[in-house]
Amino acid sequence: MNKIYNPQPQNWSEILKRPTQSFTDVEETVKQIFKEVQQKGDKAISKYSSLFDGATVDNILVTQKEIEKAKKDISTELKEAIELAKNNIYKFHFAQKTGKIEVETMEGVSCWQEKRPIQKVGLYIPGGTAPLFSTVLMLAVPAQIAGCKEIILCTPPDKNGNINPVILYTANLCGITKIYKVGGIQAIAGMTYGTETIPQVYKIFGPGNQFVTIAKQYASQNGVAIDMPAGPSELLVYADETAVPSFVASDLLSQAEHGKDSQVILVTTSKDVLKNVEEEVYKQLEILPRKEIAQVAINNSKLIFVENKSIALSLINEYAPEHFIVCSKNEDFFINGIENAGSVFIGNYTPESAGDYASGTNHTLPTNGYSKSYSGVNLDSFQKAMTFQKISQKGIQNIGNAIELMAEAEGLQAHKNAVTLRLKYLKKLKI
Repeated sequence: MNKIYNPQPQNWSEILKRPTQSFTDVEETVKQIFKEVQQKGDKAISKYSSLFDGATVDNILVTQKEIEKAKKDISTELKEAIELAKNNIYKFHFAQKTGKIEVETMEGVSCWQEKRPIQKVGLYIPGGTAPLFSTVLMLAVPAQIAGCKEIILCTPPDKNGNINPVILYTANLCGITKIYKVGGIQAIAGMTYGTETIPQVYKIFGPGNQFVTIAKQYASQNGVAIDMPAGPSELLVYADETAVPSFVASDLLSQAEHGKDSQVILVTTSKDVLKNVEEEVYKQLEILPRKEIAQVAINNSKLIFVENKSIALSLINEYAPEHFIVCSKNEDFFINGIENAGSVFIGNYTPESAGDYASGTNHTLPTNGYSKSYSGVNLDSFQKAMTFQKISQKGIQNIGNAIELMAEAEGLQAHKNAVTLRLKYLKKLKI
């Protein structure tokens, strides 16, 4: 692990750099696959599934028979755990519902806002070495609460052309019936353009590797909205002498095992904590089944010592972590002062894993510093805010002259005329 003591602010950006490729590194690959999917549809999907996933799939749409089989393959205990998580996620996201907001801005001028669901959404669920069935809950539950009419799900198949049964079970539990055996760039392209089998959607949700992240960004240039640029997972922990080193190490490793390109950082004002956490990381790493993956991420990790909590907070806001854990006697200082983070976890007994699975908050969060400008997925992510207005005869008389003057000042005569004609009409009626 890379130990850094008292880094100077001018060096923070270099020290905190993510181990990710730039858009240009994979841009041509993404563009080529998108072009082929647009032109050849399912044929291109099949080609790239074979190339990248080593899977030959005759029918990419999951059948009801496959879903029924998946239900039988899942233990009762796991089903109960998924149900518990689903209920908590539902409660937290249902509480985010807002009603109609109506204001009379002046006499006769009524304005209001109402939420409408996005009609067609596509959910991308990573598969590979860690099939993230928990992400199905995080995306499908708020999509259902929002009232999205068409919800489809894409996830990569294994080499035998099958989907992990827990993903199928969870999707079915959440009411998703259209599940497609396709992953990676080709899945994002399929949802962007539509194919003979995959429907085109209006917005794409879900995390993925760097290729999926860049594919989503490219999709957003082709008429489809995305939730956010959500790439490789990352975690920053602030810990002082009140933190339990073994807990901190376990949290760092929980993110490191996501993938070789994950990034984990410890920021501390205690050299003893730094030392003890490092020792715990290596001790716990030895017994992890995904040691090889976690080891690569740990090799790129940072243990950063700073002199005081104010410097620590400034550095953390500069980094803008996806996940931020605070284990400190001064937790309120960090809770009140954090400006850039996807999700915050407070205290020794709030592991990041809780947010990943079952506490109720969403785990689809902005990475790579995007928490400076993006929110994590929430109920509003699946809705559009539409504004309405209605102006009475009295209202247009009250507001009309201001509109005329402003339109004329901008040189937009037709805009002015649209008001002038109405005012003249009312004047003739002597209203």
